[in-house]
Amino acid sequence: MSKKLDIRIIVGLDFGTTYSGFTLCHVDDDLANIKTNSEWPEELGRLKTNTVLQYDNDFTEVELWGKPALCKKPNRKGKDTETKPVELFKLHLGNCLEKYKPKLPVNFKKAITNYLGEIGKLIKETIPKYWEGIDFMEHVLLVVTIPAEFSESDKAIMRECTFNAGLIGEKNSEKLQFTTEPEAAAIYCMYSSLREYRLTEPGTTFMIVDCGGGTVDLTTRKLLEENQLGEITERTGDFCGSTFIDKEFIKLLRREVGDSAVDLLSDNHYGQLQYLVHEFCQNVKLPFCGNNQDFKYEIDLEESAPALLQYVTGSEKDLMEEKEWMITLDFNTIKSMFDPIVDRIIKMIRIQLDNSKKCSAIFLVGGFGQSKYLQKRVEEEFSRSVENISIPNQPIAAVVRGAAIYGKSLQKSRNLGKLNNSKCVIATRVLKYTFGTKISPSWKPGDPPERLTFGGRIQKFHRIAERRTEVTIDQEFKIEDLVPVFVFATKMTFDIYYTHEQDAVYCDDPGMKFLGEFTINLPDKHLGADRPCTLSLFFGDMEIKAKAINQTNGQNYQTSFDFNTF
Repeated sequence: MSKKLDIRIIVGLDFGTTYSGFTLCHVDDDLANIKTNSEWPEELGRLKTNTVLQYDNDFTEVELWGKPALCKKPNRKGKDTETKPVELFKLHLGNCLEKYKPKLPVNFKKAITNYLGEIGKLIKETIPKYWEGIDFMEHVLLVVTIPAEFSESDKAIMRECTFNAGLIGEKNSEKLQFTTEPEAAAIYCMYSSLREYRLTEPGTTFMIVDCGGGTVDLTTRKLLEENQLGEITERTGDFCGSTFIDKEFIKLLRREVGDSAVDLLSDNHYGQLQYLVHEFCQNVKLPFCGNNQDFKYEIDLEESAPALLQYVTGSEKDLMEEKEWMITLDFNTIKSMFDPIVDRIIKMIRIQLDNSKKCSAIFLVGGFGQSKYLQKRVEEEFSRSVENISIPNQPIAAVVRGAAIYGKSLQKSRNLGKLNNSKCVIATRVLKYTFGTKISPSWKPGDPPERLTFGGRIQKFHRIAERRTEVTIDQEFKIEDLVPVFVFATKMTFDIYYTHEQDAVYCDDPGMKFLGEFTINLPDKHLGADRPCTLSLFFGDMEIKAKAINQTNGQNYQTSFDFNTF
């Protein structure tokens, strides 16, 4: 952090695809006093609420959010009083396939901003119940969890939405920090499950598999001295959360009653479609364990979705009338819904194990982590190579509680703008991307002739930090001897790019992405060209940080970074 901040309260915010929650703690309290919120609009006792919004007819103002925004069980006449809610908008971030992104009546950034604004209001109302004299903008450090697969641009969008939601006073405020969902869960497990299983020796390696609604994210961590964690292989994530099993159920429903009938039900009585999915989740997805081949579940469409009956026509109607509007899900049908999703999770775990080579424990967290069938499959596949495979206490709250612990350790590690790496619970991270900038060296024989530019130069990608490099959170990557092109220039700018490739040559290579533009202000123009700078970039934190120093007089230059959020 660039200056000492008067942080008194840490807020951990788990903004999920299907459910969200938050925790609160005072910087001086011990970890046992972390408070996980369980009071939501029209709902008490649950640690999370639905990531759902319901707008007015013009989609300008939010009328309901959380569970009240979802429709309840339909009445016998099949009438719904609520308008169609907006949900799963987080899937518009990351590399989710286009076919899985929901069609939204509002821009996805607006939906994210509005939801963060609503949950932010609740956080601001909750803090005074425990602590007096807290100014949210001055005294609160907000730690937001994000999927492991989020790109740098995705993080920039999340920061933009958090600012627009009124949760930070400045867009680049250091009172907002990010941690990945599996990283936060790893921190939680370090203080709970590792001690429970007596795996507290430095060098112990364990994997977190965070199974949420939209994404499943993995990280493999090594326990270091003084309750610190290092990352030993690149964190990974994929869109194979529990909502994709819900989508398989909708596909089955379409096969039974026809596409048109499901579309009309969704358009005119969305609450009843949602209720069908809810019934499937409660009675099939959660209890299914894969052991009992006699397991089956019957859905009475007349009871659960009476409005659907009027839309079913043709041969589908004849068949459903013959079945008395009952749909039966048998063992093999249910298993076929699970297996494509679970197989992808198993594949990710296997790749992580291959890369880490040694692992003492696997901890499944998140809502989908409670699936008995998923647990069974993971046990079958990996119990011979990993001794401990288990579910920690309060697996649904693991991420959000870990976020608060991370925030506490981060705040303690800051001292007058300098990061004391030995005090932060996260000691190292492994870079997911190769970072670099665009340079213009002289064109040389052997360079592609078509890339020759005016002035006999060629534009290339200059690597600054390489993917899969393990870095400490305070590690500097320097670019030295940067000088202004024009003697009276008041600033220097250059572009930053990132890629999964480790040997990229050009900034337009396949897979290369533009991250944003760094600007260094140069107020001392009387020095002309004699203003060589050293730019230091920090990649170990969840967001790129920078500082610039005049090599002649040691003056610190102001630096800023304009992220690409398009």
